[in-house]
Amino acid sequence: MKRLLICFSAVLLAACGASKDTSGKTEITLMRFFGSCEAQYGQVVKTSDGVGECGIITALVNEFNATHPDIVVKTQIGEWGPYYDQLTARLVAKDIPTIAVMHESALGDYVRRKLVLPLDEDFKRISVPVDDFTEHARRGTSFNGQTYALPFDTWAWLWHINTGLFKKAGLLGADGQPLLPHSPEELLAQARQFKQRTGKPYFAWAVANETAANDRTFLTLVAQQNTKLFSDDGKTIDMHQPGVVNALTLMQTLYREGHVRPNLDYAAANQAFLNGEAGVVIVGTWTIDQFLRESQKPDSKLQGAYIVKPFPQLYEKPAVFADGHSWALFKGGAKDAKAHEASLQFLKFVWDHSAEWSRTGHLPVSKTVADSAAFKALPMRAALTEITQTGIGMPGNVPTQRAIELLIGEDVANVMISGKPVDEVQDSVEKRVNKALKKARR
Repeated sequence: MKRLLICFSAVLLAACGASKDTSGKTEITLMRFFGSCEAQYGQVVKTSDGVGECGIITALVNEFNATHPDIVVKTQIGEWGPYYDQLTARLVAKDIPTIAVMHESALGDYVRRKLVLPLDEDFKRISVPVDDFTEHARRGTSFNGQTYALPFDTWAWLWHINTGLFKKAGLLGADGQPLLPHSPEELLAQARQFKQRTGKPYFAWAVANETAANDRTFLTLVAQQNTKLFSDDGKTIDMHQPGVVNALTLMQTLYREGHVRPNLDYAAANQAFLNGEAGVVIVGTWTIDQFLRESQKPDSKLQGAYIVKPFPQLYEKPAVFADGHSWALFKGGAKDAKAHEASLQFLKFVWDHSAEWSRTGHLPVSKTVADSAAFKALPMRAALTEITQTGIGMPGNVPTQRAIELLIGEDVANVMISGKPVDEVQDSVEKRVNKALKKARR
């Protein structure tokens, strides 16, 4: 373990340009994912010149360093998949980052272990207006009445639609907008019509080897029925409810009838959509810019035929699975008061430039930005603003949410791929998740 930690630290130091002269400056470290693109954006010092997640975050840090001569932010890049294992290993080794990016679904575990700092007083002092946080952002960063991170974005489950195929299927309105279903029955009817007229499945989504996709679709369908999966204390899950049966049955029927392209993983599902092999791919906000760029290529199957919509309301309540990225200050990460103040200056800079991050496809965490004409003028964004209010996730007091998400997703995949009976999936999820919740550290 020690050797791994040493190697990992060496890689991080190399990535963040440890050889630069930073003498006399207050140094803080920033641990993040979002990839590495120093070759393209290492010298870019205007956030507005960044493109994509990696380009924008790299340019943002560069601009901060260029405009704050007494502070240097050293970026430490972790891999997306094992990010939290890497972070936990660093905390154990006392190699603590000053600031780290966190999924809001993971933040609660670190709050309960008292590893991150509450920020309300600091935010008040540096004029980060918590009252301007969107409903989803406020819920995702608040625990027991205190704010523990600066929200960075909201990302959510969307329907990315090929309007050319929808037109062929007779599912496009006179205004050029897709005719979306408003009930499970209408969805099945549309899927059958789509398949009959196009010869293609209605959906592509990552059913195989990407269990989170199944879980997020399932949680969306359950939430739209006002079904409360978890107990008030977050310690148990109840899978034996009508809303659960409805959601699992709908997903199984769609797959069994051939309306979901079979056995696709994440990359294959997105590629099937880009290749014009399905009408809808269910995936997150982060693919908007990629799909837009593809749709503008002259040889693209999506040319002039791409649109994105929030997950349609199929039941009585508008709701869609959503999570978000945020920035947390770790206890012991700032070596002294000057480093703590430098960290707060960086968070304020991030907040003031949050509109730039919205160009990635992720949704704003500032109500002011979400309501702005500039944001709504971005392609496809105006219709997505509602998600900052309708986005749902697991309750904040449910521990180890990312592990729970995988457990649910594995069994939901079984209800589709292998046709496992719904009642067996209910029993399996409840048993496995409640066992994991019982063992979870609180």
